[in-house]
Amino acid sequence: MKIFYAVQATGNGHISRATQLFPYLQKYGEVDFFLSGSNATLQATIPVKYRSKGCSLFYSKCGGLDYWNIVKKFKPYQMYKDANDLPLKEYDVVINDFDSVTALACKLQKVHSVQFGHQASFLSEYTPRPESRSTVGEFIFKNYAPAPQNLGLHFQPYDTFIHPPIIKDGIVQATPTNLGHITIYLPSFDKDCLERAFQSLPQVHFHWFLDTVKEKHTVQNITYFPVNQKDFNQSLIHCEGIITGGGFETPSEALFLEKKLLSIPIKSHYEQECNAAALKAMGVPVEYEVQDDFNQVIENWLNSKRVYPKMKANNIPETLAYLFDTYKRN
Repeated sequence: MKIFYAVQATGNGHISRATQLFPYLQKYGEVDFFLSGSNATLQATIPVKYRSKGCSLFYSKCGGLDYWNIVKKFKPYQMYKDANDLPLKEYDVVINDFDSVTALACKLQKVHSVQFGHQASFLSEYTPRPESRSTVGEFIFKNYAPAPQNLGLHFQPYDTFIHPPIIKDGIVQATPTNLGHITIYLPSFDKDCLERAFQSLPQVHFHWFLDTVKEKHTVQNITYFPVNQKDFNQSLIHCEGIITGGGFETPSEALFLEKKLLSIPIKSHYEQECNAAALKAMGVPVEYEVQDDFNQVIENWLNSKRVYPKMKANNIPETLAYLFDTYKRN
C-alpha cells in the first residue's frame, strides 16, 4: 500500500505528530510525506518527498499574528500549481493534517482523503469554543482543508469521531520528576517582550526555548535553549510547570505528565482561542494578555494548587486501524 501524508508546517506540533505516527504507518505500507508551509523550527526527521511553501503563519513581536506578512507571502498561483503537481492518483490512501494544498489537489484530481488531526475536531459543534465565535474562524475550520472523511484529535472526546491526543513515546514512557524549573515555549513572543518578567523572579529558574537561540546558555535565572525535541522533552518531563501558547500538542503532553500549565493563546488566533476555552473548562489557567504584572501572574500561578484532569494518550495502533478500515478508496 502507498500512503501519502500531508503535514502542515505552520508549527512544530504537526511535524511532531507525523514523526510519532511514522513507524506505525510503515506497518501498513510505504509512506511519502508532503511538508506544506514554512513556520516550523523543529527539524523534520521523517522522509519528506514533496514540499510547498503553502500558506504560512507569521507572528508579531509580542504574542499576535502578523496578518500583513501572512497575506504578502501567500501565493495562490503557486499553491494551485503545487496542487496540480502532486501525484495523488499514485497513492492508495491520502491522509491530510489540515493542509490546503493537499485538499485542493484532492478536489482537482478527484481523489479521496481523510482529514486526520486536531483541526478536524472543530468540525463538531460539541468541541469547545470561546464565548465570542469568529465567523471567519469557523469558515476556515470548514473550508481550509475539507475532506469527505474526518478523524479528529482533542483533549477530550467531545464527539464520536474525536480521539485522544497523539503523545510521543518519549513522553509516554518517561518517569516524570520535579527539578523545580519552569519550561517556557511561546513561539509568538520575541525575547524582549518577556525577559524582564522572568528576570524579576530570581528565585525561579526558567528553561526558555527560542527559535532565535543557536546554543544553550545561561544568564542569571534563565537557561536559553534552541528549539529541539530532545532538550524540550527532558525539560518538560522534569519541570515543575510549563508556560506555553494555546496550541494542542504541548498542553496535551504537559497534562499527560501532570505538570502545572499556564496557557497564553496567540492573539486573534481562533483555533488557539478555542483550545484555551477547552483548557479553561478543564481548570487550566489562561492568560489572554501579557501585561506589566506578568511576573505576579507567574508567581500566583506557581503558588496555586490546581488539580487538572488526567490526560489520556492515544492508542495509535487502534486509531490507525480504524482509519484504514473505514477509508473509502476510489
